[in-house]
Amino acid sequence: MIPDINKLRPALTALGALALAIGSLAAQQQPQGGAAPQRARGQVPPGAQPLNFEDRTGFQPIFDVTMKNWDGDPAIWKAEGQVLVGTTTPQNPLKENTFVIWRGGQPADFELKVEYRMSATNSGIQFRSVQLPQGTAAPNPTNPDAKVAGKWVLKGYQADIDFANQFTGMIYEERGRGFLMHRGEAIEIGPDAVSRQIGKLEMNADELKALIKAGEWNSVHLIARGNTITNIVNGHVTAFMIDDDPKGRAMKGLLGFQIHVGDPMKIEFRNIFLKTL
Repeated sequence: MIPDINKLRPALTALGALALAIGSLAAQQQPQGGAAPQRARGQVPPGAQPLNFEDRTGFQPIFDVTMKNWDGDPAIWKAEGQVLVGTTTPQNPLKENTFVIWRGGQPADFELKVEYRMSATNSGIQFRSVQLPQGTAAPNPTNPDAKVAGKWVLKGYQADIDFANQFTGMIYEERGRGFLMHRGEAIEIGPDAVSRQIGKLEMNADELKALIKAGEWNSVHLIARGNTITNIVNGHVTAFMIDDDPKGRAMKGLLGFQIHVGDPMKIEFRNIFLKTL
């Protein structure tokens, strides 16, 4: 039987009105400005994008393949090609740790990206540091009565690196509070100057050590914001520190690189980029 269209017309009109109403309600609930609709409950969020060490947006090179703005013992520190190089020899052993100091400013909040390679012994990236005048009393872990003998000596935070990778990736304080933490830790230093562990990182100390290439090029991405410091080596966070010690911490200061007493060594730095925050 063919239905009488005239009898169905009221019902069709009502269905059309209902469809228009639903469409209007959906349009009112659609986010404005092309924004994506909210996730359904239980849907997994996409997560953050990984940091890209090669992304240098906002960074400025601070080594122009010359010693311009770099101040260190000329018998030790030189520009060789694209690399800033420090060398010690058996004929000229160091009596104390010495540094090459960047004279372009005293960064407070910043990001530093740099690559290093070393042949032996120990080194480090100094930041928020001060230069100690010769003759200054400056105790160190092996000599509580030590005084500064040389011209290029820094005191302050250090992103530690060493050939054996016992200390690489942690935060040390040269001629100050000494060892502040171990690699693989997240710590807080309280107003009482005591370091307390507040958590573990994505990998433990040994797993992180396995990612550091002895005798080869490695990358360091150092981030200092307020009283928070993050050390990233070869793309992995190796140290996270909150420094709430008002007497011990520094909020700005000099940048530099260390060459350490001990066996003869060669330390190289290249692709040195700084971004102030």
